[in-house]
Amino acid sequence: MSTDIQTKQIEALNDIAKVLIDSKKGYEKAYEIVDDNFALKPQFLHRAKERGQLVDQFQSQVRRLGGEPQTDGGMLGDAHRGWMQFSSLFQNDQQAALEAIDDGEEYLAEQAEERLQRDDIHGEVRTLLTQAYHSAHDGECFADALTS
Repeated sequence: MSTDIQTKQIEALNDIAKVLIDSKKGYEKAYEIVDDNFALKPQFLHRAKERGQLVDQFQSQVRRLGGEPQTDGGMLGDAHRGWMQFSSLFQNDQQAALEAIDDGEEYLAEQAEERLQRDDIHGEVRTLLTQAYHSAHDGECFADALTS
């Protein structure tokens, strides 16, 4: 594998890892702000753990490719979680959490799909990006079903 392709694959993995980290934190924030009796609260924690596992896989692959893995989310994710906390003050906590999750999942799916369309993404990197895409799509369906 050429160094240029390897660098592009590392960048793609780290870009999506950043969004996955934000997603994990988003599910954890949703878990925190919803009422304890909200039936889907355990689902938020379960999805956060799944995202954490995906992050670990992305970071491991970056290391195998000789790169430095992404360990922090992005500023956009921080702002999004802040909005989720703020909006929960003015509306139903559950609804705010689900809307924020839906937005985040849509963004993750778009970002993963964008990278999957590139010709320089293949092998294990393509497999991981596909997993992230499907995970985001499942999360979006989960949130959509509850907000409709």
